[in-house]
Amino acid sequence: MATQSLKAAIPAPVRDGVAIVLDALHIRKRYVSVPQGFDPKTGLKVDVAVYFPDFMPKAYQLTQWLAVLENHPDDLSFGLVVRKIPVYLELKEMTKLPIAFVPSFADLMELYRISPFKAVMYVNNGVGNFQSLTVAELAHIHVNHGESDKICMVSNQVKAYDRVFVAGQAAVLRHRAALSEFNEEVLVRVGRPQLDENPAPSIPESTRRTVLYAPTWAGEDEANNYTSMEYMGAHIIDAILAQDNVRVIYKPHPRIADAEDQRIRKNHAYVLRAIKQANSKDSSAGHQVRESGDILAIFPRVDLLVSDVSSIALDFLYLRTEAPIILTDRRNDIAQLRIDSPLSAATPVLTKDNIKDAKKIIGDVLATDSFVQDRKVLREFYFDNVQAGESAPRFYQAMRDAIAAHSADVARAKSLAESGTGPRFEHRA
Repeated sequence: MATQSLKAAIPAPVRDGVAIVLDALHIRKRYVSVPQGFDPKTGLKVDVAVYFPDFMPKAYQLTQWLAVLENHPDDLSFGLVVRKIPVYLELKEMTKLPIAFVPSFADLMELYRISPFKAVMYVNNGVGNFQSLTVAELAHIHVNHGESDKICMVSNQVKAYDRVFVAGQAAVLRHRAALSEFNEEVLVRVGRPQLDENPAPSIPESTRRTVLYAPTWAGEDEANNYTSMEYMGAHIIDAILAQDNVRVIYKPHPRIADAEDQRIRKNHAYVLRAIKQANSKDSSAGHQVRESGDILAIFPRVDLLVSDVSSIALDFLYLRTEAPIILTDRRNDIAQLRIDSPLSAATPVLTKDNIKDAKKIIGDVLATDSFVQDRKVLREFYFDNVQAGESAPRFYQAMRDAIAAHSADVARAKSLAESGTGPRFEHRA
């Protein structure tokens, strides 16, 4: 119990940083350097290995899949394969799924050799995925961790996988526009399985209109940076709080609080103070900060979402098509945004040029929603009109189909390998 309390008191980024240093100095404790979580003779007894080689700051990419994996059908089971001890320890407290920790490449290959895996599933484009991809006998299936218009949603790395599960037509066209010499037949449309879970609302009902501000993080580089926090976050929260009869919910991306950019951290702190002060002035308002927890459980009681280009905006479109959205554009180029993010054609957009008018823009949307029909069209474009509750069955069936197709072709390849691939010289027989 004391160990758990100590671990909980230390932020995940700090624990991960310590692990990296210990790794580099080769002074990790023995329990960190040996495989854990499975029988060394039989491995993990599941059909699909969900492979995650990264540290905890990226674990949200995996954890949003846990409910889908835990609710698997009887004929299709899942287990987690991780490469970092902090992730292994955290996940053990979060899920009942079997988890294998394999620190070295040799450990990983041995786990794959002894386990009855039929497929490996990947939730991101991490470079560590390529160690796992060396095993040709297994079906390798990329599912990503959301659906958004961010540039990082398409990587040339997808050419390495046997199947790439995507949400719908928008994702297919996104791959077509970004990649050359790519076989689109590997793309399989499954909707958004994670959104089928339908969690109970985590915020109470309110007579006020609820506005959710959910900014994304700064990404790995400027090309992948869509956050509004650096330039607009303080203005946005002030503009929302200035509305009559509103309740504000602030749900930042998990990586905003410890962002490298000091301006983002400063504006995040400003938002926290602004909400605290607003509650002090009017305790009945019920403004909230939600730095953790499931954002999907907030959606049911939200009247307006203010968000950056991210999966959050499209998840809200999927689940709450009837409710308005306001997007942000840190690049101040709405014409390009219309190209990059089709959703923006059905939302007002806050930019560095018009942020001074944010109060009026937000107030106008709360008063009149003029994009209802456009959002219905866009929902079908992004998600093929798959309804909530239908995506997970599609996902499971697509996984079965991928395993069956790969198994058949592995048998063909094995037959060829056993007979040899060299030329035959009949006269020397």
